[in-house]
Amino acid sequence: MSMSTAAIRRRPVRVLLLVAAIAASVYALLPLAWAAVGAFRPESDIFRFMDPLSWQSFVPVPFTFDNVRTVLESSFPLALGNSLLVTVLTVVIGLAVCIPAAFALSALEFRGRNVVFAVILVSFLIPFDSIAIPLSSTFRTLQLQDSFLGILLPGIANGLAIFQLRQFFLSIPAELKEAARIDGLGWFGIMRRVYMPLATPAIIGAALLLFVFQWQSYLWPLLVAPDPQFVLAPIAIANYAGEHSVAYGAIFLAGIVTALVPLAVLLFTQRYFTASIATTGSKG
Repeated sequence: MSMSTAAIRRRPVRVLLLVAAIAASVYALLPLAWAAVGAFRPESDIFRFMDPLSWQSFVPVPFTFDNVRTVLESSFPLALGNSLLVTVLTVVIGLAVCIPAAFALSALEFRGRNVVFAVILVSFLIPFDSIAIPLSSTFRTLQLQDSFLGILLPGIANGLAIFQLRQFFLSIPAELKEAARIDGLGWFGIMRRVYMPLATPAIIGAALLLFVFQWQSYLWPLLVAPDPQFVLAPIAIANYAGEHSVAYGAIFLAGIVTALVPLAVLLFTQRYFTASIATTGSKG
């Protein structure tokens, strides 16, 4: 069978897979499209065209900016700025902690290294919500409540980010480390001049993990920083649901704006993230 014949026979399969992928994408995007439309409807009309579905379900008729004004006049702009600040600080400080930790666990030989690595593995297997309440009590004892430092500290030493970086560092040939040692570089110099330039995809992947962990955090900032000046975006969105009424339009609009930030970051860095994931687990 010639190559051209095989390609022709595979073409219908590829077309079917493409159609299935497009259909799945449209199906997944329909709720988001409906929420985006609801953000520009009057509150009384948001659920009006749900049953049966029609073109009006996905076209904002009538159109209004009332929900935009509600969001802009609320605490959401402050909360969005707080989330950006806390997340950027978490990524920068978190990488400063995770990169040396991963380098030590991959390049240095010391007694108990495997034990330390096992503890790190266990740390990201335990759901954070299960320890959030006792941890918040400790933070209050240390006078870290109602502060940005208290919000970002738990997100700095991310076990999954350390694991991912370590696995990438293990894939770097040991001969490069030995050659750098012969040339007189210390361990910090080897990490900075040899490992880090080669590990750009893994570092970006770890930064994404730190970013997403902090950006979507809800329970922890709610426990440790209830002061309104430290409110983050997820909490500000939840505040639109009151005891007697729920501002669905404002929730939809603020939720979409909040989701667009990590979406833009992920789209910009997806090839680096894919490359970092591809090497994870390649060497133990």
